[in-house]
Amino acid sequence: MDLKDKIVEYPDFPKRGILFRDIWPIVNEPEAFNFVLDRFEAHFNRKVKLIAGIESRGFVFASALAARLRKAFVPIRKQGKLPGPTVTVDYEIEYGSATMEMQTHALTPGNSVVIIDDLLATGGTAEASARLVTQLGGNIIGFGFVVELRSLGGKEKLQGFDVFSLVEYE
Repeated sequence: MDLKDKIVEYPDFPKRGILFRDIWPIVNEPEAFNFVLDRFEAHFNRKVKLIAGIESRGFVFASALAARLRKAFVPIRKQGKLPGPTVTVDYEIEYGSATMEMQTHALTPGNSVVIIDDLLATGGTAEASARLVTQLGGNIIGFGFVVELRSLGGKEKLQGFDVFSLVEYE
């Protein structure tokens, strides 16, 4: 299945000069959605303890994959969105900085973790997520993305990790 046929492009969204690639049609079509999950499952079918999803579209794919594999799901969210004790990581974004967090009880040191998101662009959010997982003692098995925007160099920020993308754009 060619997932590019399912992705809808919206020029000048959310602002002028941006070409937004909408992955929601993949989720809206059960065959396409299951194709994504099949590919992630085949690639990461190793001893993995939990699946972490990056806010917010990553939650959709990560939680479905976790349910399919009968593994725990852990959210990685923007600061201030999770109750209880959390660990945080600051990172740079296009026009400033941001903070991501995980609950401190989200994983046990030594747990093997796969991190899932919908899109790999500059890699800042994925790298921050990796720092959170390792800060809590997790071992990252790899990263799974539905779409990778290669020209933005995100994969280079994740050197040393298994980075698996289903659709690539230059």
